[in-house]
This record gives sequence, structure tokens and C-alpha cells, in this order.
Amino acid sequence: MTATIIDGSAVAEALRNRVGEAAARLQAAYGKSPGLAVVLVGEDPASRVYVRSKVKMTTAAGLRSIEHVLPADTSEAALLALVAALNADPEIDGILVQLPLPAQIDADEVIAAIDPAKDVDGFHPVNAGKLATGTGGLVPCTPLGCLKLLKTVREDLAGLDAVVVGRSNIVGKPMAALLLAESCTVTIAHSRTKDVEALCRRADILVAAVGRPEMVRKDWIKPGAIVIDVGINRVDDPDKGPGKTRLVGDVAFAEVSEVAGFITPVPGGVGPMTIACLLANTVTAACARRGWAAPAL
Repeated sequence: MTATIIDGSAVAEALRNRVGEAAARLQAAYGKSPGLAVVLVGEDPASRVYVRSKVKMTTAAGLRSIEHVLPADTSEAALLALVAALNADPEIDGILVQLPLPAQIDADEVIAAIDPAKDVDGFHPVNAGKLATGTGGLVPCTPLGCLKLLKTVREDLAGLDAVVVGRSNIVGKPMAALLLAESCTVTIAHSRTKDVEALCRRADILVAAVGRPEMVRKDWIKPGAIVIDVGINRVDDPDKGPGKTRLVGDVAFAEVSEVAGFITPVPGGVGPMTIACLLANTVTAACARRGWAAPAL
């Protein structure tokens, strides 16, 4: 068996196009498009690249992009004051504070300070609680993207056995909640799980989100399973020369592809969906808080 590759780049492009069409309709109907404020604190290279990509794609989709870049020595009080100002600004529909934050700032305090109605990252405790109880709210972008990729393979997931490897608040826990809402039978595996390999072998859906390069091997996979690889890990690549690296996921892609039915690649799988879902969440947030007719995304 050779797995069918789930093309996250193509699915993300289609979603961004739908967001763009929605933004144009909202502009025509209400005279403005949704606005997303992105806050970056410090000089973390990966974060700067990620924020630039977010800003570029936000603008390309016809949404309003507002960027705040603060120095690395910004105090927690100063950042909280900016968040409060963005909460109060009626022209801002979504607020994203790029993580990680410098050591002097408590990320949990900042996340909790964001208006849940503008929390397009879906990390606020109110939105986490709404997801857990199935009562709406904004959903974290990466697990939402994973679910959308799963739906390109199989629209009805009810009754499938799903294993999520990883229990983070950003991916693992919300991913499990989304799968449970789809009527899957869900198990979360983590560092203390006994015989994780055997657990994974019974999964119709396997979502790997642990940040360990190529941890999931061929013999962990049920034949025909759908494998979603959330991991993005940089490892040495001697074939390219000294000091060169390459990106790999949490799944050993080549060997797992021999057994799985469907699999996401790294790069080009889950990654592009995260930003696309951020844009979709911004439209969703704008429509909910402004009372606009919400488009289907």
C-alpha cells in the first residue's frame, strides 16, 4: 500500500480563497472588512518569519492587517495595556499575540487578557471551555486545520477510533475535543502512556503532535489509517553539507506511507492550514461580534 498524500497547501489555498470571497462580500455589504491585529514581542527569528507570513496572507485575503512590533524588553504591564486597547478598539475583530513571549512576560496572563470574542488563536480559557462543552467559541487554528484536512478524506468520521499523540493545550487537547464532537472514539496518548505503539496500531485516525522527530514508525500504523502529522522539527541533513538541516514531522513519512491510507507531508501538510484557519477565524469573529451574516467557510 502507498498512502495518498493529503495536500495541505492546496486545501489551505482553497480556504484562503473562500476567506477572500467572504471579505469582499462583507466589504460590499457593510462597508468594511474584518481587521486582525498581530502583536510580536522581541526578535525571535522564527516568530518574525511567521508574523510576516500572517500579515502578507491577511492582506492578500482582503482583510485589514494591523501589526504591532514591540522590543524584547517590553514589560508584561505594557503588553497587557496594548491588549486592553485592542480589546476596546471597535475596528479590531481579531487579536493574535505571537508566542513564545520573552521570559519576563507570563503568556497565560496575556492570553487570559484577550477578549474571548477577539481570540482568533482560540487559546482563551473561555474558548477552551466552550470547545470542551460543545457550545461554540473560536477554535485553535492548528487542530481546526487538521480537522478540515481529515474532512477532505472522509466527511463522516463518526465511529472511527482516533488517537491523538500529545496533550498540549494548543493542539492535543483541542484536537481530541474536535474529534469527540465528530463522534469519534478518542484516546490521548502522552509521555506516561503505556505501550503507545499498540495503542496507535488500532487507530483509524492518528494525529501526531509531540515535537519529536520521526517518532511514529511504520509498525505503529493500522493499515489504511489516516495519519495527520502536526510536528515541525528541524534536523541535521549531512547529505546537504555541513551544518545543513531539513524539516521533518513527528512521523517517519517514507516508511509510514507504506502502510497508511492517507498522510500529511512535512512541510506542506498541516502548516499551511494554520494561517488559513487564522484568517477564517478572523472572519468568524468579525461576523459574530458585529452581527454580520456569517459566510460558510
